Amino acid sequence: MHLLIDTLALCLLLASAETLHGIARTLWVAPRLGKQRAQRWSVLSGSLLAFALCWCRVPGFGLQGAAPHLVLGAVLALFMAAFDLALLRWVMRRSWRVALQDLDPRHGNLLLLGLGALFTTPWLTSVLRGGA
Repeated sequence: MHLLIDTLALCLLLASAETLHGIARTLWVAPRLGKQRAQRWSVLSGSLLAFALCWCRVPGFGLQGAAPHLVLGAVLALFMAAFDLALLRWVMRRSWRVALQDLDPRHGNLLLLGLGALFTTPWLTSVLRGGA
């Protein structure tokens, strides 16, 4: 039960941080760099933000080995993909077609790359901390 609560808390923390990150990108970065360049840069900055949050939170989960860390990464990536689609669909009122374009690199969106990075982040933090 402790692991489930910690995982849910990390999901909510990541969703909150990434939402604020997206707002900041829209307000301050996109007007200077353009929307598409800002989105591309935000994959890097968002991945670094997720890494920092995982660096602080994941060691407390008590996971041992690569497999549990990668399962956690998969849960985080799936949650964030679902969160992003839900935000686009129901808050920003985008159609499913437009919302799903965020996951399609053919449209210049690199969200899948960021989700891939998030998938490996818990494992990477464990390795860099000497735990795996």
